[in-house]
Amino acid sequence: MAIFGARKFLSRSFSTLSPLPLRVCIVGSGPAGFYAAEKMLKTHQGSQVDIIDRLPTPYGLVRSGVAPDHPETKSVINQFSRVAQNGRCSFWGNITLGSSVSLAELRELYHVVVLAYGAESDRVLGIPGEDLKGVHSAREFVWWYNGHPDGTNLDPDLKSTDTAVILGQGNVALDVARILLRPTSELATTDIASHALTALEQSSIRKVYLIGRRGPVQAACTAKELREVLGIRDLCIDIKEADLKITPADEEEMKNSRIHRRIYELLSKAAIAGPSQPSSGQRELHFVFFRQPDRFLESYDNEGYVSAVHLEKTALKGVGPGKQIATGTGQFEDLACGIVLKSIGYKSVPVDGLPFDNQKGVVPNIKGRVLSDNSGDPTLLENGLYVCGWLKRGPTGIIGTNLYCAEETVASVSEDLEQGVLASTTSLPKLGREGLLQILDDRNVRVVPFSAWEKIDEEEKRLGSLINKPREKLTTWEELLKAATE
Repeated sequence: MAIFGARKFLSRSFSTLSPLPLRVCIVGSGPAGFYAAEKMLKTHQGSQVDIIDRLPTPYGLVRSGVAPDHPETKSVINQFSRVAQNGRCSFWGNITLGSSVSLAELRELYHVVVLAYGAESDRVLGIPGEDLKGVHSAREFVWWYNGHPDGTNLDPDLKSTDTAVILGQGNVALDVARILLRPTSELATTDIASHALTALEQSSIRKVYLIGRRGPVQAACTAKELREVLGIRDLCIDIKEADLKITPADEEEMKNSRIHRRIYELLSKAAIAGPSQPSSGQRELHFVFFRQPDRFLESYDNEGYVSAVHLEKTALKGVGPGKQIATGTGQFEDLACGIVLKSIGYKSVPVDGLPFDNQKGVVPNIKGRVLSDNSGDPTLLENGLYVCGWLKRGPTGIIGTNLYCAEETVASVSEDLEQGVLASTTSLPKLGREGLLQILDDRNVRVVPFSAWEKIDEEEKRLGSLINKPREKLTTWEELLKAATE
């Protein structure tokens, strides 16, 4: 059996362990969690690091967030695998913080607890019609096409409409647009979930609108992502010439940001190069700037379903780089569509016993050190408790950003150890993984060790090899847990 009763892992009593090891628990096995584990293992040679995750699969957004046609981005998994195979490191999946084990229990069991479980919810617009059918978050859609077990049942309707609206112009929005518009023959050899590939093959979507509150200078994507979506084969790109007019404040912003200047140049070039009208059957990508959603309109013919987005025109107020804010002008227009994907940001979820800033969607912290409240008072430290990744800084950055974030958090742990801040915690032996596994065993929680994940990995690759894919993802909890036990 690959999913074990926890008692099988209880080896020796803590009293036999000498010298006293530093017991560390990292909650979340995405990039932030693995980078933190890697740095902790290197910095503290005697440490024992346990990574736990609510999913039976490791790697977080590298597995369920990175687009299937970006295999090079997923190569970091090789590095994370080496971390998990370190003799002083363990991965345990299928453990939910809050229900399987509480935060208070983890703090009792470990000298150091690092929370790196990211953001598994979404920001909301809070406008009328947001609950209409056909209005989804981009996160849900990404989970759906990436085979996340919690996204399998999304079943977006891609057949009943030829028009999709994506709210947002960041990298996730561009990923979603590319998946909707790219020829499915090019997606068929990726690790995209089979249910998503089938739906995309049958899709009626021919027009995708990317809506941004601000202008092309302020678009939040990277040049690499933009070039990729602009380069989709046989795609008509539409960008209104009026939207490309720039102000002195825009020029100042581009002067101070090479990235913003490059984005504007790419969009300007695409606007000039594109045909004035799409040819028959050609797919279209429309960049729409200076618009914000005011409400979603319900279909007259199909009660409960979205039929359009009521947009308000915006104008930029303020001067100086990065200080221009989009404000409504009181002018409105409707954009008909049958599906809306909101790419307006992810949101982290608090757990019992964890201080949380609901407005910012992060845990209050100073360089990864968790604070007792939102006041920012550096004396109100939750000793032994740290954060890393999106939970620490908000849902921003790329995978590599988590490396620097983890280094800062681990540096804070090291400073606290050296300065005796954790003396009351580290002077006592902690049960660590032995105690954790005992609790989980008592509660009949089926833990999935890294060796069981390797069986899932092997099965997915075997299934993929049969249909010329790098892997055929198992997309339900049942399938994943079954593969882990075989």
